[in-house]
Amino acid sequence: MTDLGGDGRPEFIDVDVPGGQLRTAVWGEGAQAVIGIHGVTASSLSLAPLARHLDGSRRLLAPDLRGRGASGRLPGPFGMEAHARDCAEVIDALGSGPAVVVGESMGGYVAVVLAARFPERVERLVLVDGGLPPPLPPGLDPGAVLEAVLGPALARLGAVFGSEAEYLDFWRAHPSFSEGLSDDIEAYLLYDLEPVAGGFRSRVSEAAVREDSAQTLQDPELITDSLRSLRCPITLIRAERGLLNQPEPLLPVAVVDQWRSALPQLVDGVVPDTNHYTLMFGARGAAEIARVAFGADQESSSLAAPSAQPGGQHV
Repeated sequence: MTDLGGDGRPEFIDVDVPGGQLRTAVWGEGAQAVIGIHGVTASSLSLAPLARHLDGSRRLLAPDLRGRGASGRLPGPFGMEAHARDCAEVIDALGSGPAVVVGESMGGYVAVVLAARFPERVERLVLVDGGLPPPLPPGLDPGAVLEAVLGPALARLGAVFGSEAEYLDFWRAHPSFSEGLSDDIEAYLLYDLEPVAGGFRSRVSEAAVREDSAQTLQDPELITDSLRSLRCPITLIRAERGLLNQPEPLLPVAVVDQWRSALPQLVDGVVPDTNHYTLMFGARGAAEIARVAFGADQESSSLAAPSAQPGGQHV
């Protein structure tokens, strides 16, 4: 283990997986495991705000998925099943019994496949603005969809920034961060960087992002079939607004209602005044996710009531 020291900073462990080692952040020393799975262009440090809410009974394990962070040079194949197998290896190596699995954005889809393929390793799922397949018009080009949905997050891959400060300024212009960058966000963004000729570049593999996204768009049955096979409890926590802070959320109410009908164990709620990014990085969203994931302080929910958000319920 490498202890970085400082309040809220994780230790890092390398877990053996096919093709190499998967870097995994570990917070806490409790006996029960929670595994946090990050989004498509993110890293383990997106789970740092959640880790601040740990009590002594749980540990939070958050891998850098292959192609991201310190696992950026792990080779493919990529895709939800490959990531799910890697996460199962993390649970086996570092966990204790079945784990609570928190999947954020694309990590929600990984979590769904993980629970379907390895049900004995999963106690329950907490899906954070992900995990349910959004509707897509027929005939759309997956590459065009990827560009439209991810926008600035994808634009940074392959770009060289002259300094760390320039990279932070790039993100300050993102519409979802109009209220500024917190210390957690800055630490997460700087962890994303590696030095190259001329400055710094993101460690995220663009090939991994495109392969993962294309699979989700081109093979929706993988997610739908996995969802239908689930028997564990599922909580979905949604942001009120979208990836670019637009009023339309990432997961439309109609999609959520459809899956609530298909999955009787699915409980759903919306965290008011959050977008896809601040749901994880903001104090309100992180506290709500922690309340569900860690099972503490059940009466302090800040989720919108059903009357305020169609399709939303208290969880």
